[in-house]
Amino acid sequence: MKEFILNSTKGFMMGAANVIPGVSGGTIAVITGVFERLIEAISKFDSIALKLLIKKDIKKLLQHIDFIFLLSLGIGAIISLISLAKLLDLLFLEHKLLVWAFFFGLILASVFAVGKTVRSWNKASILLFIIGVVIAGSMVFLTPSSGNNSTFYLLLCGAVAMCSMILPGLSGSFVLLLMGNYELIISSISQFKLDVLIPFGLGAILGILLFSKLLSLVFKNYHDQTISLLTGFILGSLALLWPWKNEVINSLLIDNRVVEKVVGYTYALPSYTGETFFALILIIAGALLILWTEKKSKE
Repeated sequence: MKEFILNSTKGFMMGAANVIPGVSGGTIAVITGVFERLIEAISKFDSIALKLLIKKDIKKLLQHIDFIFLLSLGIGAIISLISLAKLLDLLFLEHKLLVWAFFFGLILASVFAVGKTVRSWNKASILLFIIGVVIAGSMVFLTPSSGNNSTFYLLLCGAVAMCSMILPGLSGSFVLLLMGNYELIISSISQFKLDVLIPFGLGAILGILLFSKLLSLVFKNYHDQTISLLTGFILGSLALLWPWKNEVINSLLIDNRVVEKVVGYTYALPSYTGETFFALILIIAGALLILWTEKKSKE
């Protein structure tokens, strides 16, 4: 029971991270030490699991897919998403700069927390770290493409968005926006358009199953290189979280109503004000929270 509650708490933190714009739950999964186990559990949805299901050997099936672990994370994540979404919406409305500052501190400390798990920094690890920084950082400056409702592209959107959600440093919704189908998917969910949701959902399922198997294999054989690349992703994502910025907003027509969506930012340096001083305190507080969480996850 103690382990279940602990994993539910970690799931809660992952859910909270996914509520935060530009932040991936995968980042928290790495910091709290459940990322590799999560990837391994998802990869177990394979032919062996299917055979156990057909045989109705439920006990072995649940053991095979690490069901209790996935259930504990899922419960925590769902509670977090339900309880924090409205609170964060309110905070962003009233104190946007301060909220960004706290999140910036969280992710800044995450770079060190995740980077520490690299056993040996060699030329390959450093190169992959730089590649990760460039990929994640450059996404902020990309221009969203036009939408496409072809079946193949919807499959691709589902796969890429789901993989982005689990990768540290990448935001699934932001990637979907860049691919041009954010408006289409959101509208299709509210209107329950199966011609869009079915291929998108299939792509998401296939993407996460295939990607989890690949990640599991890569982790086992190239641990340091993989972690260094993910650390680069996290550092690169700081460009999206810089507190002192102005939003570039596009208006989208969803369900016959205009919805504003942030598609980019213009950046600035902090000014010498009381709010800036408080923002710096929150950056430190966010960083200390991550370092504390990382320490507690090892106990």
